[in-house]
Amino acid sequence: MDRRQMSVAVVFWVLAGPMLAAQSPRTLQSEPEEFEAKLGYQTGTVTLEGGMATIRVPESFRFIGPQGSRRLLTEGWGNPPGAAEGVLGMLIPSQASPLTREGWGIAITYDDHGYVDDGDTAGMDYGKLLKQMQESTVATNKRRKELGFEPVTLVGWAESPSYDPASHKMYWAKDLMFGTAGDHTLNYSIRILGRRGVLVLNAISSMDQLPTIRREAEAVLSAVDFNEGHRYTDYLPGKDKAATYGLAGLIVGATAAKAGFFKLLLVGILAFKKLLVVGVALLIAAIKRLFGKKPEEQVPANAAP
Repeated sequence: MDRRQMSVAVVFWVLAGPMLAAQSPRTLQSEPEEFEAKLGYQTGTVTLEGGMATIRVPESFRFIGPQGSRRLLTEGWGNPPGAAEGVLGMLIPSQASPLTREGWGIAITYDDHGYVDDGDTAGMDYGKLLKQMQESTVATNKRRKELGFEPVTLVGWAESPSYDPASHKMYWAKDLMFGTAGDHTLNYSIRILGRRGVLVLNAISSMDQLPTIRREAEAVLSAVDFNEGHRYTDYLPGKDKAATYGLAGLIVGATAAKAGFFKLLLVGILAFKKLLVVGVALLIAAIKRLFGKKPEEQVPANAAP
């Protein structure tokens, strides 16, 4: 498995859960207004790095590229430096600054594991998939407990999975709870299938933002498309690489389990509110910190195995 495959997010493995940054948000080296002005906001139509896809940025959003995303994730939201690896860009709601408690964002990564056959969509039992994932968290939480972290609970679907076979786009949302916290966490996931892989869009926030994110997700779904030559319908059987999983694998993360690695969510804590950002890259270094760390190394609070 090459580094690129390791650095893009399909979906986090059996709800391994967010890895909270141990520290508070990093003190900005400049005033918030100055910092935000340097993120490089874009509007209109933008093309993702490599020319694989185009985003017609909705009026309610602004786009920032890889460099601005890296700066926001690390300097603005206090995530570890590896948090932005593999991120092609972010969509930031225009009605609120990302540096405020109300701010949130959708990060975009790309999984190049191959063409995902959507033939299993008709027979999928989302209730059964949910039960499987809930059972899987039991084993995950045993490992979390060994590491001294709070358990993560998959409460249920905040939005049941939905797939459009015409556009080859899928979305779902999960209701998560960490420890005995009263506030639940929303994980809203969008997947856009392409010829050689999947565009991954993830937004994570508090559950009270579900109505807002649900509404905005509709605009995002229609705004992002693969370009000609990269589209799902451009797939050449027998010539192009095919993924070893179907739509169910995108949801439950079976491919991550089979490959023997874990997908992590990196989290920024903003003001007094946990602003949970997007599922992004798995890093080899992250696994070393969680499973093979040296005695002097520190594991971030609430890190997931």
